[in-house]
Amino acid sequence: MNQTMTTYLKRQLPLLIIISLSLLGIAGWAVYARLFVDLPAIDELPAHGAMPSTLIYDRNERLLYEVIDPYTGKHTPLSLSEIPLLLQQATIATEDANFYSNPGVDAGGIIRALWINLRGGEVLAGGSTITQQLARNLLLEPHERGERTLVRKLRESILAWRLARTYSKDEILTLYLNQTYYGNLAYGVEAAAQAYFGKSVSELDLAECALLAGLPQAPALYNPITNPDAAKSRQAVVLDLMVKHGYLSTAEAELAKAEPLHFAAVPFPIRAPHFVMYVWNQLEKTLGEEILSQGGLRVYTTLDVDLQDAAQRLARRHLARLAADKDKQGHNAHNAALVALDPRNGQVLAMLGSPDYFDAEISGAVNAALALRQPGSAIKPITYAAAFTPDEEDPTFQPYTAATMVADVRTTFLTREGTAYVPMNYDRQWHGPVLLREALASSFNLPAVKVLDHVGLERMINLARRLGISTFDDSKRFGLALTLGGGEVSLLELTAAYGAFATGGYQVKPTSILRVEDASGRVLYKGPSGVGPQVLDPRVAYLITDILSDDMARIPGFGEGSVLQLTRPAAAKTGTTTDWRDNWTVGYTPDLVVGVWVGNADNSPMRNVSGISGAAPIWHDFMEEALKGRPALEFSRPDGLVEVEVCALSGLRPNPYCPHRRTELFLAGTEPTQTCAMHQLVRLDATSGELATADTPSDQVIERVITVLPPELVEWGQEHGIGTGYGQAASVSATGGTSPVRGDAIPLIITSPDPNSIFRLSPALPADAQRILIAARPADDVSIERITLYVDEEPLAELSAPPYHAWWTLRTGLHRITAVGFDMEGNRLESEAVVIEVLA
Repeated sequence: MNQTMTTYLKRQLPLLIIISLSLLGIAGWAVYARLFVDLPAIDELPAHGAMPSTLIYDRNERLLYEVIDPYTGKHTPLSLSEIPLLLQQATIATEDANFYSNPGVDAGGIIRALWINLRGGEVLAGGSTITQQLARNLLLEPHERGERTLVRKLRESILAWRLARTYSKDEILTLYLNQTYYGNLAYGVEAAAQAYFGKSVSELDLAECALLAGLPQAPALYNPITNPDAAKSRQAVVLDLMVKHGYLSTAEAELAKAEPLHFAAVPFPIRAPHFVMYVWNQLEKTLGEEILSQGGLRVYTTLDVDLQDAAQRLARRHLARLAADKDKQGHNAHNAALVALDPRNGQVLAMLGSPDYFDAEISGAVNAALALRQPGSAIKPITYAAAFTPDEEDPTFQPYTAATMVADVRTTFLTREGTAYVPMNYDRQWHGPVLLREALASSFNLPAVKVLDHVGLERMINLARRLGISTFDDSKRFGLALTLGGGEVSLLELTAAYGAFATGGYQVKPTSILRVEDASGRVLYKGPSGVGPQVLDPRVAYLITDILSDDMARIPGFGEGSVLQLTRPAAAKTGTTTDWRDNWTVGYTPDLVVGVWVGNADNSPMRNVSGISGAAPIWHDFMEEALKGRPALEFSRPDGLVEVEVCALSGLRPNPYCPHRRTELFLAGTEPTQTCAMHQLVRLDATSGELATADTPSDQVIERVITVLPPELVEWGQEHGIGTGYGQAASVSATGGTSPVRGDAIPLIITSPDPNSIFRLSPALPADAQRILIAARPADDVSIERITLYVDEEPLAELSAPPYHAWWTLRTGLHRITAVGFDMEGNRLESEAVVIEVLA
């Protein structure tokens, strides 16, 4: 049997060989056909057929910009000698360090692609030589460029190898630098230099060359106009690579990294240029460069050109007013940005990135609507919204209300680093007992920090993220100053976050594109809805709106009838950062939310320009013009809110002696149940003026309503002539109207000096003249009979009435300060120690 089979196989062997060779031949021909047959000829490289223009329209189909074929329009080829050597070196160091020695292909990259293909993975982009990139971008069809397959990689490599055999290295580099896409609608280095810096490529310095060289890998991601921080980081990578490959010294690279860059473009016909570039960036991310490069698209955007023109006109007019100050020096305010959104759908109606896109002196091409800046007090509504929101997952959290009273007095907070943080109000004054409605509307700083201290950073940051603030990524980076603007945001995201207050708590996601059609009218892309999920209790959203639209509540901070008041219901908040570097106004009606920023692109400080004088007039005038002729809409009040009368000073239920009252809104279930104890009727001895006793003759007894301030406000009350000590003398508790005791509930608090303070003795002053104030106060709910102040366990002073303070003469060394007191029942109370250091 075996012999018969062997004989049969010998007879069939020639046939098997023929079949095998035929199959191999067919497979080989298939591979050859797939890789070689339709490969474009190398001599086609310089030829480019004109592509049809892509047209970008506003929402009413008015043309904003025509994206013309870069090879038949503004594309300006240069010889290699006209391109700075530094730009050539930066490109080689970044894209292909072995450019002048390799055969045009990256053998290692091909091997990696083969291995990934065998494992069934996707061949990722990147790692291609300059020659391969040129072959892919100029010779392969657009649909093939985007493929991440082994076949595409091999075809690209074959073309690159042929290119390297046909053209010299200098010719290939010249083609690459003239044809590569650098983002911002710029093909080639000359167009890129004009688009980003407003000058010829021959005028670029090292820092500018390094920035351009870093763009081709991801033009949309590293675009300095829309993402300056990412572009700056990419520039640093390029400079480091130039050092690595011997083109620069470390000192030269560091000097270039430190150089400030100014962005502007050579003027060209375009409307709403910042918005158009923003839209193009969005298209690059959604459709991809391959589809865009084919041209012939019709892009219908959300922009309203009339509103855009109004934004630019009003911004320019107000900046001109600020510049025409009577002292001839102006306010050094040269830049402004504005974003207008429809909160009902998230559509961007106007986006002004600067008053003049083509003004290099103000870096006009930088889109300040997208740049990250500190928002100042404009972030406070998010803090208060977090404080007003009950936490279903944490029943121990006690939400504040608009009637919660906080003590606006000097207060020290300890940072994570153990240093003292003492927030100051904008007007450098303390306002004593303040209800949160007034504190937010008038933008008092100290109450906002106390509110965040109660809420906790994590709870506030989580709400900010839900509202669309993407830059609050790590709570460990921030402290209590976050509520005063200590974290950077973009105007676009902050404006959208306010949109959630206008929508009753629904997230607003900015959207800029209605739809994209190809040349035949086929819809390639339809913009998403800009309305997200419910991220905030609608009652809280309405409460924030009610406060921000309360002109009476902001009188202490802005006066009556300020520029924040419109001829229709509107809510608004301003913000001003330290040293006048940024000021903001963000506000809204039910159908329009607008954010305005005023400042300088180089972060130089303005002179005496606040949110109310810098950004608010632009906001006010734009809102009035944009809403002209439209019906005035009321904010819709949701169910679950109750109105309760409260004492205007304590925020609690009024007793018969409370002289001032107001009606306040509360989330049902959070309204106060306690009665105000700050206003009390007492009986006085008319002769002595002291409290009447049983021995006081009845005809000498008079009744008077007095104000009994809580302990932490007594000293403030004495300074301002408010309140009396009668209540303390009579052991009257006034705890009902105070803010809750902070988490540690320490009964005595050292208020001066601040923890971990450092003092230095001066040889120019007498020793007994170098003193500091040692001060303490009882906690909010503690009535004190007496307090003794100690320094290094030695008594400094025993005090039986406020203010509880004494002067101590400085001496070198570390010192421990404490306070010990006794309440009315004789219980011993102690403070936490405060440690200070005195240096010689």
